[in-house]
Amino acid sequence: MVVCAESKDIAIFDGTSLKGWKAPDMSFWSVRDGTITAESTEEKPCKENQFLVWHEEVGDFELTLKFKLVGGPKANSGVQVRSLVQPDGHVKGYQCDISQPDVQYLGAVYDERGRKMLALRGKKTVIQADGKKVSTPLAEAESILTDYKAGQWNEYKITFKGDTLTVQINGKTSSIVIDQQESEREMKGVLALQMHSGPPMKVQFKDLNLKNL
Repeated sequence: MVVCAESKDIAIFDGTSLKGWKAPDMSFWSVRDGTITAESTEEKPCKENQFLVWHEEVGDFELTLKFKLVGGPKANSGVQVRSLVQPDGHVKGYQCDISQPDVQYLGAVYDERGRKMLALRGKKTVIQADGKKVSTPLAEAESILTDYKAGQWNEYKITFKGDTLTVQINGKTSSIVIDQQESEREMKGVLALQMHSGPPMKVQFKDLNLKNL
C-alpha cells in the first residue's frame, strides 16, 4: 500500500527577492516592502502587457495570495494560471482578473489571447465541448464586494481541479469556470502575474502560497 503525504502550502515568493520568477522585461518588476511590485508611470509607461512567470508548471492546485491595486479606473492586472508563454514573452491562457471594483472584470476569468471572457464576476460558466458558454448567477453574486477594500490589501484564492476553476475574493466565490472544451482548455501550465498596458498604475502581491492537489 502506498500512502501519499498530504500536500502542503509552499511559499512561492520569499519576500525579499524574485528568485524563481522571470519576465522578458524585468525593469517593471521589483520587490518593495516585502511585496512583488509592478508599476508604470508617465515617465515609464507600460505599452504592452507585462508578465512575471513562476518557473514551475502547475496542474491541479490551490493558490492563495494578497493583492493591492492602485491607479485610475483603467488600472488592470491579473493572475495567469495553467497558461503558456509565447515566443514574444506574452502569456496566453486563463487569467483571474484584477481591476477596480466598479469594473466587472475584478474576480472574473478571462482567456488571454484566447476565447476572451469566460466568466464575469458573479457568474458560473460551463463551456461545453463545442465551445458554447452557458452562464448562471452564483449565490454570492450580490455580496462579493461587501468586504472588498479598494486600494488596499485583498485576498485571492484560486483553485483549479480537473476542468473546474474557482475564484474567491476575501472568502467569497466570485466566478467558476467548468471547461469541457478539450480542444481549447489546458490541464497544466505556468503561473504568472500580469501588469496591463495603459495609464499609470501600481499592483503589488504578497503572501503567495501554492498547494499542489
